[in-house]
Amino acid sequence: MSLEVKVGPPQLAIHQGHAVLLTEPDGQIVGRTNKGLYFYDTRVISSWTIYANGEPWALLNGGTTAAFAARIFLTNRALTTEAGQVLPHTLGLTLSREIGGGLHEDIDLINYSNSKVSFNLEIAIRSDFADIFEVKSGNFVRRGRITTTWSGPQERLTTAYRNEGFVRTIEVSVDNNDTAAAYSNGRITFDITIEHAARWHCCLRYDLSDGCERFSAPSICCGDNDDASENSARLRRWQSAVLKLDSSNDTVRRLFRQATDDLSALRLRVITPTPGPDVTHVVPAAGLPWFVALFGRDSLIASLQTSLVYPAFARGTLEVLGARQATEWDDYRDAEPGKIMHELRLGELAYLGRIPHSPYYGTADATPLYLIALHTAWCCTGDLALLRQHLPAAERCLYWIDRYGDLDGDGFQEYATRSPAGLENQSWKDAGEAIVYPDGKPVQAPKATCELQGYVYDAWLRMAKIYDVLGDKARSSTLRAKAADLFARFNSDFWDEETGFYALALDGDKKKVLSVASNPGHCLWSGIVPADRAGRVVSRLVQEDMWSGWGIRTLSADHPTYNPYSYQNGAVWPHDNGLIAEGFKRYGYATQAAKVAHDVYEAGRFFALNQLPELYAGLRRNGSNFPVQYLGANVPQAWAAGSVFSLLYAMLGLQPDAPNKMLFVDPDLPPWLSDVTLKDLQLGEESFDIRFWRADNATHFEVLKGNRSAVAGRDIRVWRELLTRSEDGAVPRSKIHSSTSSKQP
Repeated sequence: MSLEVKVGPPQLAIHQGHAVLLTEPDGQIVGRTNKGLYFYDTRVISSWTIYANGEPWALLNGGTTAAFAARIFLTNRALTTEAGQVLPHTLGLTLSREIGGGLHEDIDLINYSNSKVSFNLEIAIRSDFADIFEVKSGNFVRRGRITTTWSGPQERLTTAYRNEGFVRTIEVSVDNNDTAAAYSNGRITFDITIEHAARWHCCLRYDLSDGCERFSAPSICCGDNDDASENSARLRRWQSAVLKLDSSNDTVRRLFRQATDDLSALRLRVITPTPGPDVTHVVPAAGLPWFVALFGRDSLIASLQTSLVYPAFARGTLEVLGARQATEWDDYRDAEPGKIMHELRLGELAYLGRIPHSPYYGTADATPLYLIALHTAWCCTGDLALLRQHLPAAERCLYWIDRYGDLDGDGFQEYATRSPAGLENQSWKDAGEAIVYPDGKPVQAPKATCELQGYVYDAWLRMAKIYDVLGDKARSSTLRAKAADLFARFNSDFWDEETGFYALALDGDKKKVLSVASNPGHCLWSGIVPADRAGRVVSRLVQEDMWSGWGIRTLSADHPTYNPYSYQNGAVWPHDNGLIAEGFKRYGYATQAAKVAHDVYEAGRFFALNQLPELYAGLRRNGSNFPVQYLGANVPQAWAAGSVFSLLYAMLGLQPDAPNKMLFVDPDLPPWLSDVTLKDLQLGEESFDIRFWRADNATHFEVLKGNRSAVAGRDIRVWRELLTRSEDGAVPRSKIHSSTSSKQP
């Protein structure tokens, strides 16, 4: 019998909105650690421990029952009381927690001993109100003032932090108990007497406030009726609305379901001021625990990945990021007019201006990705009003690409920080040491990474299609000409014929940085690679130094700075692999795309709860090992969860064309995935159920629900041809035909 291995960080994490609880497996927050209850980028509880007569409890088991709920089972050690000894393991203590606004905590005790027991139950709570950036760095400086008050009649502990107008407050209220609570020496205490086989219960409700708005804890006890909680109702509504998948492949089915649940849990409600009443939009947060915040690149890529899973993400992301588009030059925040933000933080350091994240604009790729997301959203919804609504923001993006994205006027996109607190690297590989020469030395700014050129090329072509639709043929023609020029110059200046691969970047002297990395795979995704070179790029990415067996590494194992445990110099990132797989498929390399999917899916089944982490080690796979999670990886993480969908898109060749009420497919299922059924696939106003299956070395499909004539087979490579042509020169309908490997019964 084989042993199932599950890996993951030894912690419990639950979250909802801007509230995150991170504890040890026994539910406690002990010592100097990064654990805690976080609220709006501030740690409002830094220590939480529970004792019986001063003795800690012993862990039996603990786990998360949902993204927003956890349950921990503890038992007593030997206790000495006035009435005598209490034998170990005769008391059962269950902690049940649910986050929803604030935190609801149930404490349940059962006496399994043969006699009545009396003891003192103590809960020690401390709050340091540390900014999340300081917790992560381990360098915490107290600036403001903390006050703590206990209200005996209300049995409520209030702890508040104030500094120059910055406020965070946590109120801990005791409820549903028949034993009076007291507070002293930093501990909430109960003098408990429990008869043989009797139970004792109480609730602690942690209500949170940012000084303006109060976020109340769920009122229903966690064990009373889980299905009645607002969190459970919200999850049911989400599961009803999103795309669903069924398959005989358990791994794919479980990963897909977990990915949709992860993205449900990462939903953030963001208010955007408008001339009328403020409007709340739902966007994907980047990841737990460090990036429960609004991001540019992360939210946009997650919106692209979920374009056919939950199209509302793209709507919210476009609106929220467009409303926060930079309007002025700001060195400290690396902002220029028209630029899409990188990261918005709501903690003390951002409030006081000690960090530039209010928001910070140090990203070179979010601006073209905004345009790609706009076109993709239109393809999936067919909503012409969406294009008109966001056209002003899109035109400002185009202005930024020309005026500020190209720092030296050579036609390529470069980046360099001006901020003393800015990011050295402002592409998706934003670690300080991520962009290196072949000898391992860091590349000096300004840097023109290869994938940035691909993103801009793709964005210009997509905007050309949008201007076609809006009737501006002159603007469309101009953008196509610029894209054609960029295509030619990129393939001249970035290509290295000797290695048959693209340079990772051009440095400040316009010299090629020929380190072998995963970035050129994104160039396949964007379509900037000529068809006659695509095979060489694919071949290089699947060589042994890049292919770990768990996915494609970020950096070649032959590079002197390769480290499988590093952040971006040799680790495997699922989202990176998802985009690369889509690029493989785009150029007709379906077998290689399916292999990427297989390896990442296989890695996913080893992780606890089938949650793909942000990244994992780029160690070589063999028959006796398993993937190793990166220390400190975010789990769940939006674009890691979204990679499950990217990999599926690559194998099924899904091409939405909602404006023309069509869904094109080019499926090529590998032998390890014999069948996939998609349910409730939304395309504009239409909803489809589609079954794909493999038989006789070919993939077939059947429309089970929806307009059958609206789903057709088409080679995905036609997509590129359609993008590059104007409306007047569109590919004739006779050229668009079913794939030879697919048929509709």
